Amino acid sequence: MRNFFNYAFIAVAFLTTSNLAAQSFGYIDSQSIIAVMPEVQEANSQIETHKKQLQNRGQELLQKLQTKYKALEQKQAQGQIAPKELDAEAQKLKAEEAELMQFEQESQQKVIAKSEELLKPIRDRIQKAIDDVASENGYDYIFDFSTGFLLYADASVNVEAKVKQKLGLK
Repeated sequence: MRNFFNYAFIAVAFLTTSNLAAQSFGYIDSQSIIAVMPEVQEANSQIETHKKQLQNRGQELLQKLQTKYKALEQKQAQGQIAPKELDAEAQKLKAEEAELMQFEQESQQKVIAKSEELLKPIRDRIQKAIDDVASENGYDYIFDFSTGFLLYADASVNVEAKVKQKLGLK
């Protein structure tokens, strides 16, 4: 459905442009470009390694917590712990459980941050190449075939000011 609206918007834009014949359009398939870039493969490998390290650390923390729970259950079953002491130990374990949940959330955020850190320069490099190709070859618009998004538009064909004027806006 989203693609339908993207394509409908593009079609309307094409049809309403008065000097359509004078404009030049191009398209790319960004997914095929990304798939063959060694930098992307390297970045994905680093992200996956980082993710696995965090997952392993999380598993270690979980195993330690489970061991503590089992030990406490065993003490309780054998009558080696007083009820007040049991409550205090259970509260400590609940606090550790909350810390583990916090660690998992922070780990997800760290993976996202690592992805952004490694992939943003690659995206910027791709966009610069698109801009350069458009500029060097006289393209007014470049679309991404795989997503239906506009990746480049010549600023000289921006009619926003004219539309605002027509609407009586500043």
